[in-house]
Amino acid sequence: MKFAILTFPGSGSDIDMYHAVKEVLGAEAEYVQHIETDFAGYDAILIPSGASYGDYLRPGALAQSSPAIEGLKAFAATGKPVLGVGNGFHILAETGLLPGAFLRNKGMKFRAGSAKLTVHNTDSKFTADYENGQEVTIPFAHEYGNYYIDEATVAELKANNRIVFTYADENVDGSTEAIAGVLNEQGNVLGMMPLPERAVEEIIGGTDGLPLFNSILKRWSENNVSQA
Repeated sequence: MKFAILTFPGSGSDIDMYHAVKEVLGAEAEYVQHIETDFAGYDAILIPSGASYGDYLRPGALAQSSPAIEGLKAFAATGKPVLGVGNGFHILAETGLLPGAFLRNKGMKFRAGSAKLTVHNTDSKFTADYENGQEVTIPFAHEYGNYYIDEATVAELKANNRIVFTYADENVDGSTEAIAGVLNEQGNVLGMMPLPERAVEEIIGGTDGLPLFNSILKRWSENNVSQA
């Protein structure tokens, strides 16, 4: 399986993402710049966190004008997995691939630490290796992590099991319904504010993020590798 790590000026966790996929998961991975438009040679796209284009205007806003965005949308339309974490989630929302918008954290300050999340949907491409209701600890680092959606969208997401992660103990940023991660309607695009690539080895504090990457690889293998 081959992952594209889509980077923009200001991406900051691309190296962490590459390490998680290449060195820990053992899959192929390549950095792909924002000027590229063709993702046909890849099986999944990962959009790391950071501050794309310096977060000018608002986080993720300027990235939607990059040449890569139309290719990203075309790739997502094929049903292949797309994961955006932190600023990557901002970008997915700005491009319309995921619903909602982002406000500053409820405390109006940048926050970083570890958040306890509850897993709500284990049927997705991203969560097959988790247990439903499982609590996991994943690092976070953001100032604009306050995910906002209206009541109608909340109802739609709940009705279709598209809320994948919620904050378990503390809603660290004030997100609507304590949402920490959501899927698109097709189920192949996931946006989440916590950073699973920073939780793939015990030496860096835990491995609760590794099942997410394992799940992507597992679902791809089921669909693309002939059974012996």
